[in-house]
Amino acid sequence: MAAAVVLVGCGNMGRAMLEGWLAAGKLTAGEALVVEPAEALRAKAAALGVTALADAGEIGADERPRLVIFAVKPQVILDIVPAYARFKESATYVSIAAGTPVAAFQRLLGDDAAIVRCMPNTPAAIGKGMMVTFANSQVTQDAAGFVRALLSASGRVAEVSDEALMDAVTAVSGSGPAYVFHFIECLTAAAEAAGLPAETAKLLAMQTVYGAAALAEASGEEPGELRRQVTSPNGTTAAALSVLMGEDRLKALLTEAVEAARARSVELGG
Repeated sequence: MAAAVVLVGCGNMGRAMLEGWLAAGKLTAGEALVVEPAEALRAKAAALGVTALADAGEIGADERPRLVIFAVKPQVILDIVPAYARFKESATYVSIAAGTPVAAFQRLLGDDAAIVRCMPNTPAAIGKGMMVTFANSQVTQDAAGFVRALLSASGRVAEVSDEALMDAVTAVSGSGPAYVFHFIECLTAAAEAAGLPAETAKLLAMQTVYGAAALAEASGEEPGELRRQVTSPNGTTAAALSVLMGEDRLKALLTEAVEAARARSVELGG
């Protein structure tokens, strides 16, 4: 069976995506081909039942993949991408390399190459990610739908029509898990300071963040409305929110943090 998808790079993110595609039935093992130079990572890919090769030169001349997905570090793009230009007639190229603009791939593959840039985040490794894509004008609706279907196995998928917005995406969903992890750290520390044992403090902080996010998704209510529902006048929650929301403290802090990340993303993108 000819490969529908060539996955270039099978490290943590690449393998997590591949496992998601197979588990969700988005692809069969025979429809995926992995190119991974590291022997240990290649063996892990092969254990999933897919064909795993060490180099692009080993891909058969008769292969006409629908997608070539680059799950590699940005610094190796220049060395790796040109070897896949021969698939341009059949394939749409998808990159999850952080901070690498579509123009960088067009310089290597040609202006007529169909390219999708994707920003995933780390929860994609457990199927709870947020993937945001930007597609150039060469990407067909059919190809965009196939990309969306594959990515949905790793979580939620959104699209932006202006590539410049990918810097904001990076600052919100790309870097955002780290903000939440730090919030959990801080809430844990505050719980310990209030007298709770360390393990109990950690459990309360993590489960509260997890449960609140799950409720926000499941309820269909706006987060502000959920906040109001749990805040009794002059109650304990209101006392805490007067600290967090007074003079828009938390909002201002997060806005400043996101802007710092966005500006850095712009710098890194050149």
